[in-house]
Amino acid sequence: MIAQNITGLYETHLTVRDLNQSLDFYRDTLGFELARHIPERNVAFLWVGGKDNGMLGLWETGSAPMGMRLHFAFRAPLQAVLDAPAQLRNAGITPLGFGGDPVEEPDVIGWMPAATVYFKDPDGHSIEILSMLDTPANPDFGVGPYAKFTEVSGTI
Repeated sequence: MIAQNITGLYETHLTVRDLNQSLDFYRDTLGFELARHIPERNVAFLWVGGKDNGMLGLWETGSAPMGMRLHFAFRAPLQAVLDAPAQLRNAGITPLGFGGDPVEEPDVIGWMPAATVYFKDPDGHSIEILSMLDTPANPDFGVGPYAKFTEVSGTI
């Protein structure tokens, strides 16, 4: 059962009217630490209680991936994320990668770094199961398969 491996809610995302105004509020007023700002995509990510605890994504209207309606991520141990594609398929759910295509293994988001698997709920909302990795961040990796990340980073 997938839920038995979920340890908490890791991230949530908001669509905002003005990204700079929202950054001023969440970063400067509330004090969340900026994780990454990608101006050309009109998106910013902030750590909530540190990178191992949680993240808030701010997407200026019209900039979200995968035709996002709403999105949130559950935190889970790495092995649970590695097992998730098979468990999802066994439950009749298509495991998806970062770009929305079906996957056989988790993707890794290099700048965090985190192993991740996405899927859709019955309303089309984007749900993610995520595990932060103990390896150094590698923004140059971008996003790609877990096996490729472990090969590049020299980890298992």
